[in-house]
Amino acid sequence: MTDPTGTASASPRARFAAALAQGRPPSRWLAAFADVPREHFVPSFYEQDGQGRWHEVSQGDPGYLDTVYSDTALTTQLDAHGVPTSSSSEPGLMLAMLDALDAEAGHRLFELGTGTGYNAALASSLLGSDNVVSVDVDPGLVRRARRNLERGGYRPHVYAGDGAEGRPDRAPYDRVIATAALRRIPPALLAQARAGAVVVTPIGFGVARFVVSEGGEASGRFLPVPAYFMPRRRPAKAPDFAGLEAQAGTATSVRVTDVLERLKFPLSLALPGHRSCSWLDDEGEVTGVGLWTEDGSTATLHASGKARQTGPRRLWDAVEELASAFPDGAPAREDFGLTVTPAGQRAWYGEADGPSWAL
Repeated sequence: MTDPTGTASASPRARFAAALAQGRPPSRWLAAFADVPREHFVPSFYEQDGQGRWHEVSQGDPGYLDTVYSDTALTTQLDAHGVPTSSSSEPGLMLAMLDALDAEAGHRLFELGTGTGYNAALASSLLGSDNVVSVDVDPGLVRRARRNLERGGYRPHVYAGDGAEGRPDRAPYDRVIATAALRRIPPALLAQARAGAVVVTPIGFGVARFVVSEGGEASGRFLPVPAYFMPRRRPAKAPDFAGLEAQAGTATSVRVTDVLERLKFPLSLALPGHRSCSWLDDEGEVTGVGLWTEDGSTATLHASGKARQTGPRRLWDAVEELASAFPDGAPAREDFGLTVTPAGQRAWYGEADGPSWAL
């Protein structure tokens, strides 16, 4: 039986909001997390067992409500191959991104990526439904999100379409947020934002916060929190691991663990949209790592220190360059920034004139 008012979850929501508040500065958004029933937006989700097989957890199943009111990202949609295509983001990350907006009641917000509608409901709770505009590329998700929102009495403007094009008929916007991983800032969103607007969006495996100025320019820095959002959907070639067998390996001092850990964030900026995998031995130790991009470029590194690469992009060359730029430990996300001008967009390290990567 459904609970249209969310009464049954009132106590778990209050505890949930209190837990999110631990170790954080005071936030006006915590009241929204206490008010909005997350189960309205995640009536079911998918979990993996020890063999990687997905199974659905629904309202009434043991542990359902405890999981919904935990600081956990929940997979809410799988494609025909069992690959996640939509999720309800980790609430602590959602709170960090909403806080970074510095939004106030009356500000008009554009959201790229409606998903379940939970974030739009939180935004509506503080800003007012009429000031929230959300766009998602998946019409099925949009229909479900609208139903979810209506259950709670939230009525933001939700549309199916390409969120990268914004929604010019509702512009200009005081705040912009994206809940899908982007490789660069869509120009339409900058054009539809007021001067002084704050934009918070995932770029690579981080979250950039920047301020829009006149003339299509913007600048800012990355938040300290890691972020792994669903990428925008686009066609891509499979990795060419077979083609690597014909390539001569080259010796490298970069370790497998560097690719998976220390260099993980800067690599997401230098090789936007790249994917990776790793191989394990019987003891669970990593014996190799693979990288590939949507054009079919592929690289591997064996734990013995031998690297191979093939394709139009020299992926391992990019890894070597990053290893030289960051020889000592993992660089902090907040030490990276972002600059947008009509001439292009680039992420940089340290200062705007420091090492940089075109987006």
